[in-house]
Amino acid sequence: MKVAIIAANGGMFDAYKVFNIATAAAATDAEVGIFFTFEGLNLIHKEGHKNLPMPAGTEHFQEGFKKANVPPIEELVSMASEMGVKMIACQMTMDVMGLEKEHFVEGIDVGGAVTFLTYAKDADVTLTF
Repeated sequence: MKVAIIAANGGMFDAYKVFNIATAAAATDAEVGIFFTFEGLNLIHKEGHKNLPMPAGTEHFQEGFKKANVPPIEELVSMASEMGVKMIACQMTMDVMGLEKEHFVEGIDVGGAVTFLTYAKDADVTLTF
């Protein structure tokens, strides 16, 4: 199976959605690629993914995550990388935001929309978060 994910949003819940699906798919030996664009770049930013915002009124989820032994986002990013999830940072968005590859976690690729489309063209599952 091949899974293609677009991560365009950069909050805590978005990160859990993206990395939960990605690591679950990778655990079933699926080929997984994530294209991070706009605020989604926060999910793989060296500092950004450590302090992702939560929607107002949902602070109680933090305790629930801990009680349920849900790994923190930083750990999920590492797990995804170790499991071979392909992570592509959007070059156009990086240019617009003045970001360089060094601003992101190790092991990412940088590419444009065509890079992602080439990856996703034969995906069995395509998701957007």
